[in-house]
Amino acid sequence: MVHALEEIRRVLVPGGILLDIRPLADRWPVEVGSTGSFEQTGRVTDLPVQVDGDVAANQAMMEATARGWFEREQEALFPFLYSWDTPSEMEEFIAEDWADFVKLDEPAKMATRAAWASAEAEARVQVRVQVLITRCKVKETR
Repeated sequence: MVHALEEIRRVLVPGGILLDIRPLADRWPVEVGSTGSFEQTGRVTDLPVQVDGDVAANQAMMEATARGWFEREQEALFPFLYSWDTPSEMEEFIAEDWADFVKLDEPAKMATRAAWASAEAEARVQVRVQVLITRCKVKETR
């Protein structure tokens, strides 16, 4: 990853901006609800590759900063919601798109199905992902 950051630094002009935007492993909550009221029914389980990826990305950014390539200007966390009409759609998405990163255990699946079945007709299922955004400036000195 450090090599990629070095290449990014090479092509950006001094004073240019690098945005690091990525989801963080954080046992994201699974929720069911509608019209602003959501009930947490479980959490995904972070798999080692997801956690290891966060560690590697953080280390690469720290090394690039230590080498004087970038100056960290701002950093914030924000939620990003993935939303589905039914629990089965969510389960299918997790199995197909996130299988390498997270899993959802059976108790969480059952609690989500039960909460959705007893909710209002327009109820949705969502996973609240924690996203990191960091703004870095390419240092003027090369």
